[in-house]
Amino acid sequence: MTKRYTNDEVTVVWKPELCAHSGICARGLPRVFNPSRLPWIDLAQADTATITAQVDRCPSGALSWVRRDG
Repeated sequence: MTKRYTNDEVTVVWKPELCAHSGICARGLPRVFNPSRLPWIDLAQADTATITAQVDRCPSGALSWVRRDG
């Protein structure tokens, strides 16, 4: 199962089967990545550059991102 979360500029892709639950995403950007909330990723809570920088810190590769403009 793959989940996608999109704003006007970027799509964050989450592959739960790869997630190591390290918590780096939630500790680094808790307003965007909040496992206590559904949906747990809310891209409206930060700018795209901040979100993509945090996604790039994911150690397992469960989170990735793609620009919507290609």
